[in-house]
Amino acid sequence: MAYIRWFETLGMKDLEVVGGKNASIGEMLANLSQAGVRVPGGFATTAEAFREFLHHNRLRERIHAALHQLNIEDVDELARVGAEIRGWVEQAELPKALEVAIVDAYIRLESASPGGLSVAVRSSATAEDLPEASFAGQQETFLNVKGIESVLLHIKKVFASLYNDRAIAYRVHHGFAHEEV
Repeated sequence: MAYIRWFETLGMKDLEVVGGKNASIGEMLANLSQAGVRVPGGFATTAEAFREFLHHNRLRERIHAALHQLNIEDVDELARVGAEIRGWVEQAELPKALEVAIVDAYIRLESASPGGLSVAVRSSATAEDLPEASFAGQQETFLNVKGIESVLLHIKKVFASLYNDRAIAYRVHHGFAHEEV
């Protein structure tokens, strides 16, 4: 299983694999770098990595059950259930193969950055910016993340942000199944 993909290997054909933001970065690297536009390199975790993370921690069923019975019109309940799910995700462990892939990729980036490495850890949902909906800005973005332990922590925080209150409510209001985004 490919848990990570390097930006330079990505294009719009990879939207379902790494999401819109990451696919667009790949397109920019391929098409703008030669024109002198500086596009930062890096890597994306794949949608499969996220699904494996949920499976590894037996979270898919727990999350589905919590969201299935949730009345999003009850703001207090939405906040409570969203916080509970985010807690489950942030406390879960990354599957060993995923963690190793991320660590190896980070070390590769770090070794190419002699002045030190500071990265962005951000979401790139596979359903972003569709003609009928825009998920942009709903999940967390973390800038200036330094060190592999912090990167691993912030990846889980980004995973968890798929279950923030506004993202949950948006999916329900627009008819998107939680488990498909």
